[in-house]
Amino acid sequence: MDSITQAALGAAVGGAVLGRRLGRKSILIGAALGTLPDLDVVLDYGDAVANYTEHRGFSHSLFVLTGLGTLMALLAARFAPARDISLRHWWLFFVLCLTTHPLLDALTTYGTQLWWPLDVRPSAWPIVFIIDPLYTLPLLIGIIVALVSGNGRRGPAWGLALSSLYLVFAFGAKSLVEYRLAPELAERGLQEAPRLVQPTPFNTLLWRVTVIDGDDQHEALVSVFDGASPIQFERFSRGAQWEPAALASANGARLDWFAGPYLRYDVELIDDVPTLTATDLRLGFPGFHPFTFTLLEADLDAGQWHPLASEQRETPARANGEALALLGQRILDPEAPLCLGELVDERWREEVAC
Repeated sequence: MDSITQAALGAAVGGAVLGRRLGRKSILIGAALGTLPDLDVVLDYGDAVANYTEHRGFSHSLFVLTGLGTLMALLAARFAPARDISLRHWWLFFVLCLTTHPLLDALTTYGTQLWWPLDVRPSAWPIVFIIDPLYTLPLLIGIIVALVSGNGRRGPAWGLALSSLYLVFAFGAKSLVEYRLAPELAERGLQEAPRLVQPTPFNTLLWRVTVIDGDDQHEALVSVFDGASPIQFERFSRGAQWEPAALASANGARLDWFAGPYLRYDVELIDDVPTLTATDLRLGFPGFHPFTFTLLEADLDAGQWHPLASEQRETPARANGEALALLGQRILDPEAPLCLGELVDERWREEVAC
């Protein structure tokens, strides 16, 4: 989630746990703890793919953050002026302020390495977009009330309760979409295909569905208000013929671990050299995917691919505001004119059902 939301969550948790004893200090300390895991963005791991896949890594590990919170609790119980706060309350304060950050991140699409250093794929159970005002606003109101009144507990507790109810609503909305989706996929013989259902920007009413079937990337938008309207899918090629070459490289294998099978491959000329790139299809939506990385360059004389120090490609400028307006119309109207295929380079467009 965005930094404001994470700071607000940490502040609300801090106020709810120790607001009665520490007052405004619990809010401020909680906000600082809530943003601490994201300081990993200042680290340089060597190239673009490494920086991309290591974000939300060790600094978001529940093992690391629980250990850090325990150490902070021991130090606070020993040296803090507030001697009447028990070790147990200090432990809850520090550990919850730290670990709620990655747990919330795991409810977005990007992927969070909750179990680092274990060699498992990042966790992602997307029910909220990375920026969602309806989740953040109750937290902000609660901590503002606490800062103004000096009562550090009641406002944050109410803010946490309301924001948590919103997450329950988001889970229910996603479950409804998946319930409607199941027979549609079965009819197309795609019930076993990898699929990703995630909210579209800034809301939990309109959901993006991505289904991968070999070289085919099927895309649909489903609103909680669609009722019995049939789901309209669009189909795009994802360049799967280049996948074996990509996976043979270290960066390609790393991206597959991080985002597979939701990757698209392309060969484009960069400085007159054919270059293999990979795009993370999970983030953004067709025509608006922000993360594309160079992987390999061709040696035309030898007929081989050579690995590159990966770089992130610039995303072509798009009419983002217009697209967001169309998404807003689509929430309430299943007939709203929104064709994702019109936003995508023609070479990726296979079949447009709109």
